[in-house]
Amino acid sequence: MASPAFEEIVEDFEFLDDWEDRYRHVIELGKAMEPLDEAFKVPANKVHGCASQVWLQPVIDNGNFRFDGDSDAMIVRGLIAVLRTLYNDTPVSGVGAIDARAELGRLGLHDHLSAQRSNGLRAMIERIRAVAAEAA
Repeated sequence: MASPAFEEIVEDFEFLDDWEDRYRHVIELGKAMEPLDEAFKVPANKVHGCASQVWLQPVIDNGNFRFDGDSDAMIVRGLIAVLRTLYNDTPVSGVGAIDARAELGRLGLHDHLSAQRSNGLRAMIERIRAVAAEAA
């Protein structure tokens, strides 16, 4: 079961019939997210495999995983916001059990993102999983 915040995004997407409205909603989620501190925009936090510039700053707190992130592309920033609702505050040991592909499939993202964006999204998920696995 996904987090209540992710379930809220799913409900919002069900309400929005048009993909352009959904796309705008993802962008709005990104705009609402706090920007990543410039001090964390370093090579160690950069996600490779994305067409855009993407940084993820993981934090393990009391056995729970969370991350902050940023991108120079608004849609990618929105995708980071969506991933945060999916993964943040999950026990580190449970991050690998989240089927991100299935959960994001509920939003129809795979059908509407370009191949480059889909590859970038996959790279972000792999990075999240790898960091959590290393911490576990």
